[in-house]
Amino acid sequence: MAAALQHNARGRGRGRRRPMAEINVTPFVDVMLVLLIVFMVTAPLLTVGVPVDLPKTKAQALNQTREPLSVTVKRDGRIYLQNAPIAEDALVPKLTAIAANGYDQRIFVRGDRAVDYGRVMEVMGLLSSAGFTHIGLVTDVAKNKPKT
Repeated sequence: MAAALQHNARGRGRGRRRPMAEINVTPFVDVMLVLLIVFMVTAPLLTVGVPVDLPKTKAQALNQTREPLSVTVKRDGRIYLQNAPIAEDALVPKLTAIAANGYDQRIFVRGDRAVDYGRVMEVMGLLSSAGFTHIGLVTDVAKNKPKT
């Protein structure tokens, strides 16, 4: 029994094709443009937080590996846990529940520059009386002013 091999017009074997010498970059460019648009739309949404006017200092930023837990005191004295407003009497139970789930990182307190210093100290006193000892104050980095 003899098997006959089929040959194409050039005389090569049946399953061989000529390799493509060009790379088609059009799908690659399309995907990259879509990703660029997605990142341009989502990047402004990644800056989360309650807008407050933080005081300026010359201290360097801290390195954090996990997302920090922040308590914010706005100009009018309202308290926010992360981005959600929270009542003063509900703050400690909520933080205690978070700590029960294994959160052992520092809690950052962000106070508006115009808020009464006593109000920020009241919030820090609440945190301290609840047993949280790793409390940090957040400030903005001051820009060096030119000397005149």
